[in-house]
Amino acid sequence: MSRACASFCIRAVRLAIFIAAGAAVADEPLVIPEGTVPVSEDDFNPFDEVQAELGRLLFYDPLLSGNRNISCGTCHHHTLAGSDNLSLGLGEGADGVGADRMASDGIGRIKRRMSRNSPALFNLGAREVRTLFHDGRITTDDTYGNGFNTPAEEYLPQGLSSILAAQALFPLVGEIEMAGAPEENEIAAFLTERIDYGWPLIVERVRAVPEYAKLFSEAFGDVDSAQDIRIAHVANAVGEFVGSEWRSHDSPFDRYMSGDVDAMSREQIEGLNLFFGKARCSSCHGGPFFTDQEFYALALPPLGPGRTRRFDLHSRDVGRMAETDRIEDAYRFRTPSLRNVALTAPYGHNGAYGDLRGMIEHHLDPLGSLENWRRDQVELPSVNWLDDLDFIVHDDRLEMERYRKFIDIRPVLLDDDEIGALVAFMHALTGRDSVNGRLGRPESVPSGLPVD
Repeated sequence: MSRACASFCIRAVRLAIFIAAGAAVADEPLVIPEGTVPVSEDDFNPFDEVQAELGRLLFYDPLLSGNRNISCGTCHHHTLAGSDNLSLGLGEGADGVGADRMASDGIGRIKRRMSRNSPALFNLGAREVRTLFHDGRITTDDTYGNGFNTPAEEYLPQGLSSILAAQALFPLVGEIEMAGAPEENEIAAFLTERIDYGWPLIVERVRAVPEYAKLFSEAFGDVDSAQDIRIAHVANAVGEFVGSEWRSHDSPFDRYMSGDVDAMSREQIEGLNLFFGKARCSSCHGGPFFTDQEFYALALPPLGPGRTRRFDLHSRDVGRMAETDRIEDAYRFRTPSLRNVALTAPYGHNGAYGDLRGMIEHHLDPLGSLENWRRDQVELPSVNWLDDLDFIVHDDRLEMERYRKFIDIRPVLLDDDEIGALVAFMHALTGRDSVNGRLGRPESVPSGLPVD
């Protein structure tokens, strides 16, 4: 049987099951849109096991940061579902993980919080992933002759094997993420000249660790000695790890769609019906990974420093418009995947809502929720020299007037029980063993630096 024929037969069986089960909780049985099918390994890119194991070590090694004090895993930790459980994280210059992360008040203290919420990393190795970051500033595109459209433009290194490899390079050169300030280390200092001047210095550090030289030689056919290691090798290894580590498609929803009618509760099935019907959630959160990878303005309550442009004189975040320079993209952000969403609070590009119900209610009534939003819904570790700055943008009358003019979703009226059913369905998208990752966090890394 061909793959296409098999796929059609599977959908037909699932649809019959769905209608039979859905009839018990909805007035009209609902036909699930094309593309909403159980996910399998065929939906993901293949990966190299040896490179992924090397990438795991690099992902947690502070050696890649300017001041050797933070790693990718600090803000995307295995114990926190691949994120940090904060609305806006504390990057380079702080200590600890998640809610316990604290900023010290001294030389080299942090200047601001992260601009945006640290997204979880579930299913980023899917074949359909073509855009990354909340504003989509990394896409698969050969405009610059290197396979990707990124902030590095033509200076992005050649030889990157995936969009995840391209993405892995940018936290390394972000001042508040991993690079640090120019006066603190040579990597950050070189970045003031050009974005690609810091990457060779990171490679020199990696080359100097004998164990890494051996591991890279084993993982890459074109690496015979330490001097053959390039930044593309580092990025490719990290990309292989991220793309293979958090593949999650073993949720109650997946079992239900595969024929197990008892996998979801009655309330969850009602929520599923609402999601694909009356609530119109699937108009943006469609497909096997519950995202269309497009950009929408939702009027989420603004907070934090924002991702300002060079000529912005105050804290704000105009979202996709900063990348496209098109006014119609103002305040638009990428649709996130909803798989394992119950594990990844706080929600929104800036973590404005601390729970699923609040985020769902905002989608149903954006302006009303914006007006009634409470600041205690955010998760922000207190930093005495930053606390007074967290809500400056929310108190900016002119910015808020502009903000209210850009909304891409229409209000939907649901009662409390229906909202509760949607929340229940969100929990039905949580995987089982897959949520813990495949290889897990290493106990140590080749550099000998501490692992968060």
